[in-house]
Amino acid sequence: MSYSSNGNRPKLSEKGLLTPDNCVVTLIDHQGQMLFGTSNFDRQGIINNTVAFGKATRVFDVPVVLTTVETKSFSGNMWPQLRAVFPGQEPIERSSMNSWDDRNFVAAIEKSGRKKILIAGLWTEVCVAFPTVQAIHDGYEIYVVEDCCGDVSQLAHDNAMKRVIQAGAKPVTSMSVMLEWQRDWAHKGTYDAVMDIVKNHYGAYGIGVEYAYTMVHGAPATKFPEYAVPTPALAHK
Repeated sequence: MSYSSNGNRPKLSEKGLLTPDNCVVTLIDHQGQMLFGTSNFDRQGIINNTVAFGKATRVFDVPVVLTTVETKSFSGNMWPQLRAVFPGQEPIERSSMNSWDDRNFVAAIEKSGRKKILIAGLWTEVCVAFPTVQAIHDGYEIYVVEDCCGDVSQLAHDNAMKRVIQAGAKPVTSMSVMLEWQRDWAHKGTYDAVMDIVKNHYGAYGIGVEYAYTMVHGAPATKFPEYAVPTPALAHK
């Protein structure tokens, strides 16, 4: 069995599936103002799923392209929860609604050398649909991570998903992708990190894992960082 360059995980067979070695991820416009206008999904859920997905890319060493639009004039910064997952990586700033119109964005995708793109962003009918349709036209295979997307209404999101699927994109979720990258629970190099994401972000599944560990297998309970009450910020003085 061959292993990845970091030796932490085995190379997986493709046969139509995603592997950590055959795809690139892009997170588009996960910014304050864009989330304000999202109403089709629970907004806290979108934050949770996107952060979980970002963590999964770190676990499996998948290249990630971050991008934001009109940060100063309209959309606000990329969420700090998401920036914390990618310390030191600056998002590509754009003026274009369509990321595929931005040379720097396309160049970053091309630099990855990968033809499968996992796209997540706000809003679905513009910031996800436009680059999806054009990237497919340019020969890329697109997977839309739907639970990390959102739109101004359910109709807008649903129509966008119909459009990208008709164009050839494949809908997935953050957890389905992570499990597709893991593929086998015997792959111990990433097992604990995947379980950490599950316990932190995936609700009933995570609680079920914790229950099985402690009540069935007799493992010690997971220890999360102790909560410390924040001291008053300088801005509040």
